[in-house]
Amino acid sequence: MLEKTLTALITVLAGIGAALLLYWVLNKISELLPEKYEERLKPWFYILPAYLAIAIFVIYPAVQTFIYSFKTKVGFPAETWTGLDNYSNLLSSDAFRQTLLNTLLWILFVPVTVVILGLLVALLADRLATRGENAVKTLIFMPMAISMVGAATVWGLVYDYRPPGRPQVGILNGIVDALGGDPIAWLQENTLHFNSFLLMVMLLWMNVGFAMVLLSAAVKGVPTETLEAARIDGAGERQVYFRVVLPQIKGTIVTVFITVLIGVMKVFDIVFVMTNGNFNTNIIGNEFYLQFFNNNNQGAAAAIAVMLMLAVIPIMIYQVRTFRAEEAGR
Repeated sequence: MLEKTLTALITVLAGIGAALLLYWVLNKISELLPEKYEERLKPWFYILPAYLAIAIFVIYPAVQTFIYSFKTKVGFPAETWTGLDNYSNLLSSDAFRQTLLNTLLWILFVPVTVVILGLLVALLADRLATRGENAVKTLIFMPMAISMVGAATVWGLVYDYRPPGRPQVGILNGIVDALGGDPIAWLQENTLHFNSFLLMVMLLWMNVGFAMVLLSAAVKGVPTETLEAARIDGAGERQVYFRVVLPQIKGTIVTVFITVLIGVMKVFDIVFVMTNGNFNTNIIGNEFYLQFFNNNNQGAAAAIAVMLMLAVIPIMIYQVRTFRAEEAGR
């Protein structure tokens, strides 16, 4: 244990030292330049490492993934060009289209529900005394500290199924058994995508605390003068909330919604641990894993990654424009 601690400490100190040395060298290089060039170029010297890191760890892998999406599955990196075959094969597959439908259900249900529940919890918690408010917010925020795999393990004990006649470990089936009913294989019930919604509940449990914290801070930031003016004009509490508070925290609502939306589009751990995509619960993140590791089809996996990137880019552009509009309005 001591050896691991020392190794980690040395690694951290070495990383910090290397970063300091790098910026010291860059600063010395900039000082060697004529004064008029030093003032212009020194800021670029300081942000150069960040740009290099983005180029190496973000841009280069994205370009390589785009190239691999047009190649065959044989070998890695694949050398045989297949054109658009990976895309056409995926989109013509009934299983992949069902995966896209499941992913769409996650996109439509989870972000909206997280925002609504986050607003509701923020509104109700803010009405409590300070001690009660802090306790409630702490409890609701705690799931954010758990990894998705850990959360899936916890919720596995909620949805666990044992055949009739055996002791039920799962909480839900324990309740059903106590009421005299037959245990239900919750995660195998795919009528109307019921099991997919049960998996979504886990993500709601983890993200409502995140939404609550941001939205509660935004609500507290609404000027009390506007609230008092609305009440003096005869507005009820519901009208104050919907016509005064919500318009003023629109930017935060959009931020929470888009952040959760992007997270939902990348969800993998929950489905992988709970069902591995079986029983009609597969989503695009898990499909990428199955294509890459189980099917050894790197070309198809790269095509899925490219489609996911293309879907995320417009959302990110909208978020950046929203931020700029907010900054310009201040």
